[in-house]
Amino acid sequence: SLIGRLMFELPEEMGLIAVAVRQTQGKGRGGNVWLSPVGCALSTLHISIPLHSNLGQRIPFIQHLVSLAVVEAVRSIPGYQDLELRVKWPNDIYYSDLMKLGGVLVNSTLIETTFHILIGFGFNVNNSNPTICINDLIAKFNREEGTELKPLSADCLIARTVTVLERLIEVFQEKGPNGVLPQYYKYWVHSGKQVRLHSEDGPLAWIVGIDDYGYLQVHQEGKGVESVHPDGNSFDMLRNLIVPK
Repeated sequence: SLIGRLMFELPEEMGLIAVAVRQTQGKGRGGNVWLSPVGCALSTLHISIPLHSNLGQRIPFIQHLVSLAVVEAVRSIPGYQDLELRVKWPNDIYYSDLMKLGGVLVNSTLIETTFHILIGFGFNVNNSNPTICINDLIAKFNREEGTELKPLSADCLIARTVTVLERLIEVFQEKGPNGVLPQYYKYWVHSGKQVRLHSEDGPLAWIVGIDDYGYLQVHQEGKGVESVHPDGNSFDMLRNLIVPK
């Protein structure tokens, strides 16, 4: 991709973002195809993270920070704080725990002592098909609450997301995971949820939180808390399967 080639040719302190109106060659996790029609906010962002820093030692956290930044970009606008926009571990943006509105994909390359990170993020702002979009949520909220919140634009939300992400990264570099986790938990969909481990009839466990490296922590009766990672594709809320690391 163009941005992948450009990122090594720019001065270190210069950020780089590409914004797509529509995208046809998108990639998802595990080789999935990512189709992005007009009406989605789509960007690829390049950032540099020193290896010997809080975030450099915990690179999996970046996708959580980006998901949080997208949600915070909307819900930090005065009047929009009660919209049911949430984060789903490890890398999705959801309407409540019902429907996916967007996602995040992170690629990192370590060169000497610097991680070059390419962050792809996309979320559905203004396209009601094939799923729900942020402006549908706003219209629904207006109907139910009698408010008159205005629809949002993709450009505005991309800009806000990048600004919020920069702040989250600064806080993380200064304070580590505990600097951002309270905000992350405020918006995530998993509080108090149960999952099955290994298979659909595997043992039940409760979701506790995420550990210092961004992996999910679950508590199984009589076994204490253990960290798990997503099963190949994603943490599937319908099947609720996760596998211990």
